Amino acid sequence: MRRHLTWIFDLDNTLHDATPHIFPHINRSMTAYLREHLALDEGEASALRVHYWKTYGATLVGLMRHHGTDPHHFLWHTHQFPDLERAVAVERGLRHALRRIHGTRIVFSNSPIHYADAVLRLLRIEDLFDAVYCIEHTGFRPKPSLAAFRVLLERERLVPERSVLVEDTLGNLRAARRLGLKTVWVTRDLRSPGFVDAKIATVFALPRVASRMGNQR
Repeated sequence: MRRHLTWIFDLDNTLHDATPHIFPHINRSMTAYLREHLALDEGEASALRVHYWKTYGATLVGLMRHHGTDPHHFLWHTHQFPDLERAVAVERGLRHALRRIHGTRIVFSNSPIHYADAVLRLLRIEDLFDAVYCIEHTGFRPKPSLAAFRVLLERERLVPERSVLVEDTLGNLRAARRLGLKTVWVTRDLRSPGFVDAKIATVFALPRVASRMGNQR
């Protein structure tokens, strides 16, 4: 058993702010993909994208299930950024904050690996993580699928009770708790769900709660 905790970090809106530039671009790219490959108009494509995302946790899952879409083709074409460097907001102090978190650090994202690797490089933190798990590694099963979490836990031989998911999405945190993981919600929301062990406004505040969580049994 690992002596220290294993810290499992989401990527978008956890390690960086994806709301202003990244998510709008991805949504437009996915809608355009549906328009082209399913012969839909703009409104139909946008509505179907949102429907599959809400139903399955990722638009890709609905496309694979109902249209036989090649996941690699979809992920490559919907996660292209001509100017990713300008889209990713690099905040000073992120690297220092992460280095203060003792234990194994893993990125666990629903994004494709080529995108996750590029963002981590731009944030200058790619060397701080022991592993990066993306949707390709889980057989294209996105969080909050329990099967996706089990792939990570089994491949890394993690003990759930000694692992912490740091996330901005409640559904993913709820799934993690079902499997016995500790949970940290990155949010400014005023709610305090029972399956959340700690709330922080940004990942910069994580070192303040890390030692306390490490002492929990």
